[in-house]
Amino acid sequence: MASSLSFLLLLVCGLNVAQSQIRIFGLRASDLPSDLLGTTDGYVKVYCSSTSLGKTVVRHDTINPWWEEEFSYFKAQENDELRLEVHDSDLFFDDLVGVCKRQIKPGTHMHTCYLEKGGTLHYSYSLTQ
Repeated sequence: MASSLSFLLLLVCGLNVAQSQIRIFGLRASDLPSDLLGTTDGYVKVYCSSTSLGKTVVRHDTINPWWEEEFSYFKAQENDELRLEVHDSDLFFDDLVGVCKRQIKPGTHMHTCYLEKGGTLHYSYSLTQ
């Protein structure tokens, strides 16, 4: 009886530990729009569901920026929303260039997203369970 109870507790604890991980990588943009202050100073904010995973560094004065940062989240679940926001850093207020949203699926995927104010965001993600 005691061994059955121990096994059941071990099984329940194991269910709580088993979680998925998402990794977002390979972020780059092309043909970002210029504004009154000049060429875009772009950066990306990354979210999974309502959780902020962070943001990239600002790439100054380029319409074709790339970012080396990778983002990971260990509580991701299939069909959670991945949201990437592309911003133009300015002196007082940053402009939102566009938002990319996608329901995540298991596996590794490459995507291209057309931004509302012009330009394109390219990125990859991998969801492991």
